[in-house]
Amino acid sequence: MKQLLVVFLGGGMGSALRYFVSSAFVKNTFLSAPMGTFYANILGCFCLGIILNLFDKGQISENLRLLLAVGFCGGLTTFSTLIFEIGSIFQAESLLKASLALLLHLVFGLLAMYLGGKLAEVV
Repeated sequence: MKQLLVVFLGGGMGSALRYFVSSAFVKNTFLSAPMGTFYANILGCFCLGIILNLFDKGQISENLRLLLAVGFCGGLTTFSTLIFEIGSIFQAESLLKASLALLLHLVFGLLAMYLGGKLAEVV
């Protein structure tokens, strides 16, 4: 039960930050895409890289991993909003722009997670 509460609390914090980030950024004119989701997903991937590296090295506990990786990063990043926004670009614009937006999310997300992990190795 404690683990569920830890994930719940982390998820609430991550979701609140996602709302703030999404509200703070406007659309990119080329992709016609809300950039807040992009920034929230990249930030979440970066944080996840740090958290998982620290957990693998035994520097954080299982409960802290649940709070931060599963809860916070899970609440901060959002697959359903990403798919909704990509679908909206596809319907309003073109398959090419939608594909480019999705590719940018994937490439930068993987890069951010990698860099977060590398940063945690140095610290």
